Amino acid sequence: MNKKAWLISVNMGYGHQRTAFALRDLAFGGKNINANDYENILKADRNTWEATRKGYEAVSSFKRFPLIGNFVFSIMDYFQRILSFYPKRNLSSPNFQLKQNFNLIKKGWGRDLIEKLKSQSPKLSFISTFFTPAFAAEYFNYPGEIFCVVCDADISRAWAPLEPSKSRIKYFAPTERVVERLKLYGVKPANIFFTGYPLPEENIGGQDMEILKEDLKFRLLNLDPQKKYFFKYKGLIKEKLGDLPEKSDHPLTLMFAVGGAGAQKEIPIKILKKLSGRIKNREIKIILVAGIKEKIRNGFIKNVHNLKLEKFLNKGIDIIFEKKIEDYFEKFNQALRKTDILWTKPSELSFYSALGLPIIIAPTIGSQEDFNKRWLLKSGFGISQGNPDYLEDWLFDWISRGYLAEAAMQAFVKGEQLGVSKIKKIICG
Repeated sequence: MNKKAWLISVNMGYGHQRTAFALRDLAFGGKNINANDYENILKADRNTWEATRKGYEAVSSFKRFPLIGNFVFSIMDYFQRILSFYPKRNLSSPNFQLKQNFNLIKKGWGRDLIEKLKSQSPKLSFISTFFTPAFAAEYFNYPGEIFCVVCDADISRAWAPLEPSKSRIKYFAPTERVVERLKLYGVKPANIFFTGYPLPEENIGGQDMEILKEDLKFRLLNLDPQKKYFFKYKGLIKEKLGDLPEKSDHPLTLMFAVGGAGAQKEIPIKILKKLSGRIKNREIKIILVAGIKEKIRNGFIKNVHNLKLEKFLNKGIDIIFEKKIEDYFEKFNQALRKTDILWTKPSELSFYSALGLPIIIAPTIGSQEDFNKRWLLKSGFGISQGNPDYLEDWLFDWISRGYLAEAAMQAFVKGEQLGVSKIKKIICG
């Protein structure tokens, strides 16, 4: 693969950068460019981006305060909500969020980045994992092809430009619902490619998905110790994976991933408390994902000590933290290979279910995640979390009954795993 592209993202939360990381082989110069934080960015542009990021993170964190937090968040969420899909109708009229974005673009927001890319390599394709840079590229006449990678199971009107029927922006859609939604927004069908979400190739392997299949074999042994699922669907398992090994190559492992805004960091503390006995007996391993948030990492360590579990750090309790986001993504992907259950709010990580990972769905934050949760539940790829106070009861009940094994296999069979290779093929021809 010789053909490269400008790979553009934004460092607002993890979702858009995680998506770009999976496509890093396509990046000209070997790295992703953050539209809100590149070298020598104009101060005015940085300030606009910072106001957006800080506002979202503040309101997301503030949401956990009773009454007033939910009220403040609901106001912000209203302006970026996703309208009901049915009845199918023309939804091309721009919403408030889209109009605000284009008002800023018309005043010059994003021009500096586009002009710099045009002056360096104007013939390269332009791939953005967020809609605003794609809009700026078109508005400021970037001459190469412009692509936008969608990172959610359904999307608001803000993802399509003001006049979608006249736009040349092309979309990589992770779900069939996104394909249909873009059409309702007025995007030309020829500009929509159903690729699936770009999952990390290091967790999949080649077209035969040999790495994913091998990892899933061991995972199923941990998720179905009573063979409840196996005896019902052993024919399907044999057809899709072949023979299972006699025993797993790792202990039952639960990972909890905190979002980029740091929300819901109280849940993993409850996990440690409620499963401390099983951690001590080495019946389960816990991985807590702090990402690049040192404050969250330190909070995890403090609570491990408070629960007198410090001797199990790195021996039953792992904490994933890295200062550089690329190092974090690499470490996270590696840890997923020996993870059996992913517990997280339904962000872009919802798509990681297709790796054969059952999702325990933490409470949603915003309209976007409500739709991701709906997709996970309808697809059978995830289960909404139970009351954390009774975690030990419901978690091991689900495991003994084979519910999580069923979700893992369902996601593997019905999910889309080869998004990266499909996107590469479209870009490189």
